Amino acid sequence: MTKMLTIANQKGGVGKTTTAVNLGAGFGVSEVDTLLIDIDPQANATIGCGIDHRHIEKSIYEVLVDKIDINSAIVPTEIPFLDILPSTTRLVGAEIEMVSMISRETILKKNIKEIKKDYRYVIIDCPPSLGLLTLNSLSASHSIIIPIQCEYYAMEGLGQLLYTIRLVQRSLNRGLQIEGVLITMYDSRLRLSKEVTEQIRSHFKEKVYQTIIRRNVRLGESPSFGKPIILYDASCAGAQDYMNLVGEILKNDGQTIG
Repeated sequence: MTKMLTIANQKGGVGKTTTAVNLGAGFGVSEVDTLLIDIDPQANATIGCGIDHRHIEKSIYEVLVDKIDINSAIVPTEIPFLDILPSTTRLVGAEIEMVSMISRETILKKNIKEIKKDYRYVIIDCPPSLGLLTLNSLSASHSIIIPIQCEYYAMEGLGQLLYTIRLVQRSLNRGLQIEGVLITMYDSRLRLSKEVTEQIRSHFKEKVYQTIIRRNVRLGESPSFGKPIILYDASCAGAQDYMNLVGEILKNDGQTIG
């Protein structure tokens, strides 16, 4: 069975795209068939996988708005077992164009039916907002992973995200669950990081992953080279952390790394 995972937090700078790219890459190097869907108009996940979004002719925009075949827009990445449905800046106006469409909140869900059988995991990287693109992602997904950074105001805005999840559960996707909460940008030298981690674990309890993503220079560098961290520097702390997360998710799903 295919598992659909949305990575979302309307607060920017929390490691959302970093998590989407490196979780997808981790599944890929573990020989688990995975599709990464970039539904963010900034196209950072696309860039982070080494794909030049300026020269893409078919993307998530054409799938949602022009109704092209989703299979024709999917491209392979440098990592075997990992494909991507890329984004471009054309997606900026998509929400306005989709407003008048019938069942506009479930357009992505209908398209994904065509390709679900080809992948074990589908990971969706959302924009840092709670608009129509994020609603489409939540409507199509089994569960959501929420990255939260170890900084001041880490929990700020989460109430609105949780409220949106409840609305989606009531009206669009009754099966939507919180898969897990991921602590990111952790610095063991800072008392603040430890305090925020305690606060997050106290609030979300068993939903918080045991894996913590440490603040790591190499992890921050890798997107500018168009490479997931596992290809950029497999020995660094960032790569180790994301592979630990992959292992934790697979274990929770009753699987092991191949």
